[in-house]
Amino acid sequence: MFSYISRRTFQSLLAVVGLLVLVFFLARLTGDPAYLYLPLDSTEAQRTAFNELNGFDRPLVVQFGAYLADVVRLDFGTALSRNRPAMEVALEAFPQTLKLAAIAMSLALAAAVVIGALTAARPGTAFDRTATTFSLACASAPDFWVAITAILVFSVSLGMLPTSGTGSLLHWIMPIGVLMLRPFGLLTQVVRGQMLGVLSAAYVKTARASGIGGRRVLFVHGLRNALLPVVTVAGDLTAGLVNGAVVIETIFGWPGIGKTMIDAIMKRDFALIQSTVLVTAVAIFLLNILIDLIYAALDPRIRHEAT
Repeated sequence: MFSYISRRTFQSLLAVVGLLVLVFFLARLTGDPAYLYLPLDSTEAQRTAFNELNGFDRPLVVQFGAYLADVVRLDFGTALSRNRPAMEVALEAFPQTLKLAAIAMSLALAAAVVIGALTAARPGTAFDRTATTFSLACASAPDFWVAITAILVFSVSLGMLPTSGTGSLLHWIMPIGVLMLRPFGLLTQVVRGQMLGVLSAAYVKTARASGIGGRRVLFVHGLRNALLPVVTVAGDLTAGLVNGAVVIETIFGWPGIGKTMIDAIMKRDFALIQSTVLVTAVAIFLLNILIDLIYAALDPRIRHEAT
């Protein structure tokens, strides 16, 4: 298992380095930061002095070499838009994204397990058809469209919920509700499909024939053996939530790392762009390692193959 984790760690580190290289050069295609941070009537000499002060006048290869040398020393530069260490800004924003993604995935997973198992226990019924249709709609609906529609209905028309911020519990309802819809829809279909196969297995039929209650058969004997694919999909979706919360955070003004990244791009804050991407990439890498460990703990065969 240790060798497997080491191999995955090495592969992930290579991917992170490749991503940093790509982001470093792509960020500088957005334009000259001097035009944003200096007055409109600034002179060419002032812009040149600004670029020299921040090292933007040097060739890109030289800038990248200096950046890598600074990263080795754990110096990720200063966020020009906030005049603070860029990594400090990114690390302050990330917990908000993590909390949003964790709550949304926990609620989506809990609801999907219950509804998916119940639909598998009653295939072909009205409940099964309704739940399946609803889950497919949730999995297919674009996040941005659902978010905008939710604002129009619950904020503009009904005045029930605030449109942005994190000040109270009401501020969390729409971002979490929108973010959990797609994982809920996909996980419900996965749980239902796995449970249909498990419930038709011989050992489940034997358990029922021996007089074990239907609920225990469903949630103990059946669900436990259907968990492995569900864990895999849930892990991938969680990584997607952390990486893809940019749209939700931007629409709802959520002060997470996604919105911080978009603000940095709009302000050509290169150091902050690189820091937010690095934090997100490392978080997804650690999450994938955790998923592998959980997967191996649930299935001893995988643990044996990994050693």
